[in-house]
This record gives sequence, structure tokens and C-alpha cells, in this order.
Amino acid sequence: MARIVNQKPYNTTMETNDDALYSAFAANDTRFDGVFFVAVTSTHIYCRPVCTAKTPRRSNCRFYKTASAAEKAGFRPCLRCRPELAPGSAPIDDSSRIAAQISQRLEEGAAGESETRIEQIADEFELSSRQLRRIVAREFGVSPIELIQSRRLLLAKQLLTETSLKIIDVAHASGYASLRRFNDAFVKNYRMPPSALRRRIRANGDEPDIGQAVTLRLAYRPPFAWTHLLNFLSTRAIRGVEFVDSDSYHRTLKIGEHVGTISVRHDEPKHRVCVEISSALIPAIAQVIRGVRRLFDLDAAPHAIAQRLGTDPLLGDSVSSEPGLRVPGAIDVFELAVRAILGQQVTVAGASTLAGRYAQTFGAPIATTHPELTHLTPDPSVVANATEAALRSLGITQPRARAIICLASQISTGRLRITPHSNPEDTIRELLQTPGIGPWTAHYIAMRATGWPDAFPKEDMVIRKAMGGLTPAQAQDRAEQWRPWRSYAVMHLWRGSA
Repeated sequence: MARIVNQKPYNTTMETNDDALYSAFAANDTRFDGVFFVAVTSTHIYCRPVCTAKTPRRSNCRFYKTASAAEKAGFRPCLRCRPELAPGSAPIDDSSRIAAQISQRLEEGAAGESETRIEQIADEFELSSRQLRRIVAREFGVSPIELIQSRRLLLAKQLLTETSLKIIDVAHASGYASLRRFNDAFVKNYRMPPSALRRRIRANGDEPDIGQAVTLRLAYRPPFAWTHLLNFLSTRAIRGVEFVDSDSYHRTLKIGEHVGTISVRHDEPKHRVCVEISSALIPAIAQVIRGVRRLFDLDAAPHAIAQRLGTDPLLGDSVSSEPGLRVPGAIDVFELAVRAILGQQVTVAGASTLAGRYAQTFGAPIATTHPELTHLTPDPSVVANATEAALRSLGITQPRARAIICLASQISTGRLRITPHSNPEDTIRELLQTPGIGPWTAHYIAMRATGWPDAFPKEDMVIRKAMGGLTPAQAQDRAEQWRPWRSYAVMHLWRGSA
């Protein structure tokens, strides 16, 4: 009990206080899902604000910004609302964006959980390890290693709950090198072994997914303009690599040495998407989940975005008629970058045709259960060794062929790194140094590849026409009032023009 009392609760940065947070919790307000967590001292359990359990007394509630902070304070995750399903916090300002980037990088490098590994990650962000620890502590309320540990355990809890994977497979998929270390960490944090949690879940009548593939549920904050997002992906789908049917998105995927397919569908009544992951991708399941969250922008804050953009006379009608519009992200950054280059000065349909030919030529064949999915997206190391003539034979112009090969060479050799945790301004500067990539292409790649909510490709003709025929400089000035959500304003302007 001393651990709980002594741990400093979350003091939200929003203009509110703990009483306001309690009111949001009592109302099951979906706007706050993932923004804070409620810990109950009488049960030693913490919940999401949308938990449907009986609301505890105000005096028994403590509020934390992250699940990691609640766990550090000695609380266990609720089995009803399942905190591991909560959407992440949207990066509103530079501080939170940098913290989110560091968090992602820590998770990706979690196999090396040592202080040396943390020093290396700090160097990547041009920070000292002390600065990195300070940023993580301020944003998440825990140390870097504690953050890694809690994220691993929450993923393990989800796999134990929703799948029939063997416990040793759950351990490895969650980032643990050995079953013993996994069991020790699980018992220490949750006061029960993994097998006991699974027995409790089945005793409650919740049967896990059984089969060759596994299906996981990922939550979001409503509203969600699912149909619009699906249509956006459908018109840009790469033949053989992706396809979209009436209500689902499907694609092939390669992560490291693991190759398989995913399918994503919408479960609107429960404010979540369901992701079916083929068995071959299970060892890389953490990366798959992060990729899907980025692609479908599941961590967006639609109410905050609507509050900022909805009062603008240029955007208001679109914001009200299509609530919850998302900015599509990317699972494969190189694939997105090539698609952006192919889209220069041609129609969306024309670019999709070229992308399909390109994938069929340079992508490795793959056998799947979907006849529409036949190839993996081309690997940059393969494309880097291609000739301009080979690309031009597909109908790709010489400048774009040269740009694609140059980009592939830079990425495959590590001279250019575009990742979801890259600084978007740095990414744009580096991309502009690549022959054949101009400001529009660089901003578009940064918007979708890094999850930057404030990108604005001011050179875009459609955007400037929708804004009344402004010049790029005038459009830039006009868009200042949409910060920090200019990427969402772009999506609304494109929608209106379409």
C-alpha cells in the first residue's frame, strides 16, 4: 500500500483537474480513452476511462497519464476494460511528439534492454542518456526500462487473452528471450503466472482466437470515418500487394525474415478494428500492431482536431459531415515513398497502375490464402540494383525512375533513414536532397510515414484551388491557424475537392 500512496499520481496537462477527470471517468467519456488511467486504491486495479465496471468512490481514485505509471505505482490492469487496448496519446506538440518517437524507438530496440542500448538510442536522437530519461519520465512517469517492461507485459496480456498461442510463443512475441524471464516479470507485476490469467479468462467464457492466424483488437477514439479511409486506401492500393473489399483492408507484409498477410476490419459498435495476422508474422506481432495503428491513425484525437478545425469557414462543413477523418499512415515507408514519386503530376488511378506493374516486376512472389495477394512489396536493396531502363519499360518516366533508384540506394545503404520516429523536418530536408523529390513529395512522405499531424504540402494544386486559388506562400499563411492539425486539414480539403 505504501507504494501506491507514495507514487505521485498523474496531473494532466489539459486545463482540468482530478475532479474533472473523475467526471469523465464516471461518464465513460470516449474522448479521454488512453489520455489518462484511473487506479482504484481499494482494489489495486487500474482502468481506462471507458471502463463499464461500477464507478468507485472519488476518494479511492488516483489518476495517471500512462498505464506504465499506474503499474509502477503497484496497480494491476483491469480484466474488464483491458488497458492494453487503449489508444495511444496523439502527439499534439513538439515535446509529446519527441517523447512518442523515443517511446517507439525504445520498443523497437527492447531486445537490448541494457543501459548501453539506451545510450545508443539517446545518441540517435542527439540527446544525452540523462536527457532521454528526463523526457520519458516527464511524459510517461517511468524510466525507459520500466516503459519497455510495461509495454511488453501489456502486449503479452493481450496475446494471452485473445489468442491460443502457447505461453512460450507469447513470451517470444512480446520480446522476452526466455520463458523464465517472462514468467518472473509477469508474476512480479501482475501477482499471478501467465497460465493463471489464461485460466481466469476462459473461466469467464471469453474464448481466445483459435486457428492458424490470430486476431487482435485495437481500440480508437470515436468518431472514425472508416469508409473514407478505406476508400482512400482502395484507390491507392498496389495490385498484388494490397486489396480492399467492401469493408476490409488486406495486404502482404515482410518484417525482418517473417513473411505473411494481415487483414483489417472495423468493429464500429465497440470502437475498435480487428486485425487478423497470419501465423508466420506472429514473432513480429509487436511491429505489426504498431504498423496497423499508424496506417489507420488509431491514436488520433478526433474531438481535439474537430474543435480546432470545425470553426474555420473553409473546413467547418467537411468536419461536421465527415467526423473522425483520419490521416492514413504507412506500414512500409519505402513503399509509400515510391508511391508518392509515382504520383507526381499524374492521376491517382494512373499512379496505382504504375505501382502495380512495379510491384509485379520487383516484388518477390508469395503464396497466400487470398488470390488477390501475390507479391511482397519490392525491397529497396532489389530496386537499388535495377536499371532505369527496367523501370521505364513499365511506363515510368526517366526522372521518376532515377529518383526511385536513388531513393532505394540511399535507404538500402542506410544513408537515408525514414522511420515513424524520425523528425519530420529533418526527413523533409533529407528527402529534398534526393534528385527528383520536390517539396510536395517530401511533405507527403513526411505526413504519412512519420505520422506528423502538422504537415502541409503548400505546393499542392488541389489544396490551393480549394483554398481559393492561393499562391503557395499565401496558402502557408492561411494554414497557420490550423496548427497543430494541418495534416487533417489537408485531408478535409482533398475530400472536398474529390
